[in-house]
Formats: sequence, C-alpha cells, structure tokens
Amino acid sequence: MTDQAYGRRAALAAAAALAAAARPASAQQRAAAPPPPATHNVRYSTGTAAARTPAPPDATDCHFHIYDARFPAAAGASLLPPDASVEDYRALQRRIGTTRGVLVQPSTYGTDNRLHLESMRALGRDRFRMVAVVNDRITDAELRQLHAQGVRGIRFNLIQAGATTIEMLEPLSRRIAPLGWHCQIHMTGTQIGEANDLLSRLPSRIVFDHRARLPAAQGLNSPGFTTVLRLLGQGKTWVKLSGLYMDTQAGPPGYADSVAIAKAFFAANPQRMVWGSDWPHPTQALNDKPDDAQLFDLLAECVPDAAARRRVLVDNPAELYDFPRARTAQRRTNG
Repeated sequence: MTDQAYGRRAALAAAAALAAAARPASAQQRAAAPPPPATHNVRYSTGTAAARTPAPPDATDCHFHIYDARFPAAAGASLLPPDASVEDYRALQRRIGTTRGVLVQPSTYGTDNRLHLESMRALGRDRFRMVAVVNDRITDAELRQLHAQGVRGIRFNLIQAGATTIEMLEPLSRRIAPLGWHCQIHMTGTQIGEANDLLSRLPSRIVFDHRARLPAAQGLNSPGFTTVLRLLGQGKTWVKLSGLYMDTQAGPPGYADSVAIAKAFFAANPQRMVWGSDWPHPTQALNDKPDDAQLFDLLAECVPDAAARRRVLVDNPAELYDFPRARTAQRRTNG
C-alpha cells in the first residue's frame, strides 16, 4: 500500500472516530460509565461531598436544632443564630444518611418549646423525638402532655445559662424519672467533676452532651472524666459522641484529641453511647462551620466496628428515646 493510501485510510479512521465521539452514548455505554460523585449543598456545613461511611437503616442523629425568627428569642439569650429550617435539615440527612433524629431545644428560646414541637410534627413523630427545656414551674400535667407529643427528656444547659439552674436538676430529675425521661446535661468537664455528688443522686437517666465537654489539655486525666466513667458503670448514664470541634486543640480535619476522648468513652460502655451532628453548629461562626460528612465519617474512627456503630446509631438511640424497635428486631432475625 502506498503512502498516499495509508494517509487516506488514517484520515478516514480519524473522521470515523470524531463522528463516533459526536454521537450520543448508547444506554449500555452510559450504564458502564461511573456516575459523577454526588454533591450536597447544606446550609451551615462546610464541604459538599457525601459521607463515605454508610449509615445503617434507622441511623439516628441524636442532637440538632432548628432556628426560626418567627419565634422570639428568650430575654438575655447569648446565641442568636440565623434561621435553620426543617428543609435545611432534610438536606443534611440526605448528605450523611441518617433517617431518625432528636431535636434539642437550644438556649436561644428558653422554655418556649413551640418551634421544636412544631418542627418535630413537620419531620414526623414516628421518626423524631425531642428534648425540651422546662423549669421547676411546669406542672405534672404539662409534662405528660409533652410526653404525648414525643418529648423524652429535658435539657439543662449550664454553659449558656439562662432558663435552668443546677438547683433545679435534682427536683426535676425526680419528677421525670417515672416517665422514663432523662436529664440531658450540658456542662464543662470541670463543672461535672465539681457536681459529682449531685449527679450521683439523680434518679432519672442522665445524658452528657458533647463528650462531657472535657478540656483538651486534661482530657482523660480530668476529674470530669472520672465522674462520667463512674456514672457509666452504674448503667443509667449516656454520652453523646458529638461536637468533636468543641474544646479541641488538634483541630480539623481529624480532631485527634476529641476522637481519643470519644474512643475512651465508647470502650467504657458501648451500650451507652449515641451520636449527634449538633447541626447547625450554633457555637461556630458562619465562616467556621465544620464539614458534617467528615464528622460523620469520624464516628468510624471512634467506633471502627460496623456492628458496634449500628449499636451507637440505631439500637442505643431506640432504647434512650423510645423509638419503635420493629425494624431493628426484623434485621436481627434476618441476619
């Protein structure tokens, strides 16, 4: 074959290749091509990638908030975040894969629980629960009414103090214990150590927010850690493996000091650990929000075993917040 013939053949081959590239891909070719990575734009969350760690069915986010300017802030409230809606939260669920959740009344609204009760109804009370804020003036009838609406605990925020005081803790704990509720306590690790005797007397369940807010400098050597470990051994205390960005000195993306504390709590009592996002991260500036997918993935570092993570994300929350257990039991039956 002459050089000229080779040239014509090469030209025809190139033209055919260009024509093929211009034609739409066949269905088979499209199916074989890997899909582009999904992106998620979630308000008050850095990054757009989905979480790499698969969430099991009924995975529960045990700590998040809603904000809405339609509802007035309590007098003297120190945290006044912008609106963060139910739909915004749904976007977070799609990003990290959780399907159950627990709304936590923030300090912003004091004892006015209307927004979070409304949000729980919008999200669906079959898959969501709530922790309310009340003071010692609430009646027993009002507590029973909150129970019927899906409330399963009361929060004592003694860091952003306002609506509740430490003096209310023991009397209210005695009143909610018959309902099966818990006292969710947001205190620093130092405060927890100082309240050792009081916490030991509480008859209700206890839940410590954000790894008991142990100071990074002391960590596992702090009196607060000793107190929480002792309470965990008594079987009625729970810890939220949340807020890794709080009290850290190591910082993102690994939050190594916070992860070490979470690992130690999990090792102490795996049946008493739950996880929460703390979305929309009200303590963080708008330009300093964490990456929620990374935070969810770090649970796999705190709890490497998939079966153990299922306990933290599904079984433990079902017990603490009184979620239906049918799907969990069915999954166990089916292996």
